[in-house]
Amino acid sequence: MPSYPLRILVVEDHPFQLLATQCLLKSFGFEQLTPAENAEQAIRLMTLADSPFDILLCDQCLPDLPGLELIEIASRRRFISAAILLSGLPEAELSTLHEQARERGLPLLGYLSKPLNKDEFSRLTHSLPRLNV
Repeated sequence: MPSYPLRILVVEDHPFQLLATQCLLKSFGFEQLTPAENAEQAIRLMTLADSPFDILLCDQCLPDLPGLELIEIASRRRFISAAILLSGLPEAELSTLHEQARERGLPLLGYLSKPLNKDEFSRLTHSLPRLNV
């Protein structure tokens, strides 16, 4: 199985979903994963990181800050190169969030429904320079 060099910050407030997402990403060949259970912890990890994360993969419905707001903070502070929302929200709401991100100039690649699907994840990340899936 190929291994991919992307550094991914995974932000999910439900412990089972966080673990399941990490396991799926590892099964896809991604090893450089940093988990966070909320936006506050994610911001702390990004602040301490030596370089920006390649992808911020986060839930939209975090207890302390909406995912899109976390993406905006991370992007403005240059803590990330790109982001993906992972959510159980209805398609229409996710599409609206994607449009809002575009209007705000955020590096949101798109959104994915839970549980994470390899083909959909690959579709969103295919344009990243450090990934040849």
